[in-house]
Amino acid sequence: MIGRRRALAMAGALAGGAALGAPSIVAAQTQRVLRFIPQTDITSFDPVFSSTQVTRNYAYLVYDTLFGLDKNLLPQPQMAEGFTADAEQKRWTITLRPGLVFHDGTPVLAKDCVASIQRWGARDSFGKLLMGATDELSAPDDKTILFRMKKPFPLLPFGLAKSTANMVAIMPERLAKTPPHQQVPEVIGSGPYKLLRNESVVGARVVFAKYDGYKPREGGELGWTAGRKLAHFDRVEWLIITDAATAAGALQNGEVDWWETPTPDYLSLLTRHRNVAVSINDTSGGLPIMRFNFLNAPFDNPEIRRIVLRATSQLEFMHAMAGTDPALYRTNVGFFPPGTPFASDVGLGNMSDTPDLEKAKRELLAAGYKGERVVVLGPADRASVKAASDVAADLLTRIGFNVDYQVADWGTVSARVVKKEPPDQGGWSVYFGIWSGLSVINPAVHQSLQGTGSDAWTGWPNLPELERLRQSWLDAPDLAAQQQVARAVQEQAFKDVPYVPLGQFFAPIAYRKDLTGIVQGFPVFWNVKRA
Repeated sequence: MIGRRRALAMAGALAGGAALGAPSIVAAQTQRVLRFIPQTDITSFDPVFSSTQVTRNYAYLVYDTLFGLDKNLLPQPQMAEGFTADAEQKRWTITLRPGLVFHDGTPVLAKDCVASIQRWGARDSFGKLLMGATDELSAPDDKTILFRMKKPFPLLPFGLAKSTANMVAIMPERLAKTPPHQQVPEVIGSGPYKLLRNESVVGARVVFAKYDGYKPREGGELGWTAGRKLAHFDRVEWLIITDAATAAGALQNGEVDWWETPTPDYLSLLTRHRNVAVSINDTSGGLPIMRFNFLNAPFDNPEIRRIVLRATSQLEFMHAMAGTDPALYRTNVGFFPPGTPFASDVGLGNMSDTPDLEKAKRELLAAGYKGERVVVLGPADRASVKAASDVAADLLTRIGFNVDYQVADWGTVSARVVKKEPPDQGGWSVYFGIWSGLSVINPAVHQSLQGTGSDAWTGWPNLPELERLRQSWLDAPDLAAQQQVARAVQEQAFKDVPYVPLGQFFAPIAYRKDLTGIVQGFPVFWNVKRA
């Protein structure tokens, strides 16, 4: 029997769509409608403007990319039919597949792709490195994209295949000409599903419909973001249900099909349910971070940032975010995901699972902390990030900071963290995010290591030596040389502390067992069927 609180919350999530003539709950049981509970609501529909994972996940429904990553995380042509590079890897030619069409019925042309790449390259950390190495990016004809590089750039296909936040979404030229620090005024996609803005309700639901004009690539092994993208559902409906009890009950009762981030306290219940499967789909894990605002005291002081780093227990954060099952988290984690090619043990001695907080209090005073108000932001509607915020607010208070802990919905937090004003003018001091392992797998894609000041990712660190090392990584001739540079990057990051790494955790998904074809990685909705 559905509890009263859960029933009321479920009714609220569904009511907006019902009033607009959307299918009933029974329709979710058909082959034609997939209902999904995302980690949070979408606050930005622009995957270049926003670096949030939920915007990235939405964007892969609506937009396509020139290249995708296969199951081995190697780039494969997607919208591209193929590509060639000269012997020096300084001239790259990419040819589009025939028959590509935007959601407004206009053909996808090379000039659209050029404008989309340029806009992405003005915001994304890897994109900035790529565009900085580019002498010319042009469209000599409707099907051809031409890169002329200043120097050899063998990682060009990897950059265009980037499937982390700020992915290279292909949109019409007129929209891609929108300044990169403004959101596009409308959503005209190139992918397998269309966004139905008129049926979507803020805080309740986001609705997508299969786009019959989408042309999947022929062949290619399916994996991550590569391969043949076949949309088997007529509609995909994201239901914004923030109450865990409501979400768990809806999944068990078959009112929804898939819950992206079940909370740890419901995992055992869901695992025992005969019609629900629980699995870890993104094996790259999630790497949460404590991000500082470098523009204002006290975190413009590198020694104060280092004190917070040394006072942080990754174990405490992981228990709060992932529970106490050691199979679901790792500690002693640096700036790259454990087990990946660029992870190392360099600098890990700076952290401890049992830090000396009394020592940290003394060090904070010695470093010149003057009692400045520290505004810590926490999202009320993202359970795992809220847990990290709670732990950090308590930690910072215990070691002597004047903490002002402010909790709001994720949309409000996301809007606030782009503000550069000081805390007393609506700004912030500390906030928290979770990168997928793929988002921080090497120095080029790792936005939180970008140290270009006002042009960097939110927090705006100016870290010239870290930037020099990131460029050196791109120039390294082979894997061994890249690994050596990555060790130097981590060593420098422990000195500069662009953020505090909080560990790595593995978040299971939960879904009805009649769903098949869920692709490994973050949630994508092609290939998924109902048995």
